[in-house]
Amino acid sequence: MSPFERPPVGMNLGRTAKFVAQAFDAALVEAGGTLPVWLTLLSVKSSEQANQRELADMIGIQGATLTHHLNAMEAQGLLTRRRDPENRRVHQVSLTEAGEALFETLRQAALAFDKRLRVGLSDERLAEFAKVLAALRANVGA
Repeated sequence: MSPFERPPVGMNLGRTAKFVAQAFDAALVEAGGTLPVWLTLLSVKSSEQANQRELADMIGIQGATLTHHLNAMEAQGLLTRRRDPENRRVHQVSLTEAGEALFETLRQAALAFDKRLRVGLSDERLAEFAKVLAALRANVGA
């Protein structure tokens, strides 16, 4: 017999989040990318003239980790970095044509994954789910 009458919400949420994240990662890999590449491309695309510090904050990673990703992506020809003329310590990041193309490919993969994830869920259930997630975040002070 379980020590709990029902599984703790946090445990169930954690297991589900891990499973969904792994499936999303697999969808991105199948499309030719990775989650860090997708998050970086998405952040650069959604922020005109983003600098590395702003991108790291948007993605939620440390600057050194982002630098590692940017170095690899620059070597692959996906993005360029140039010094900000107003502050030489800051690098501005922008996508190349190859980066734009990969962004579009991964965007389509992300949209297809989202559609797959929503199968059988009404807009009303999804709206309620969003409220539950917000309440859980609030309950832990996030």
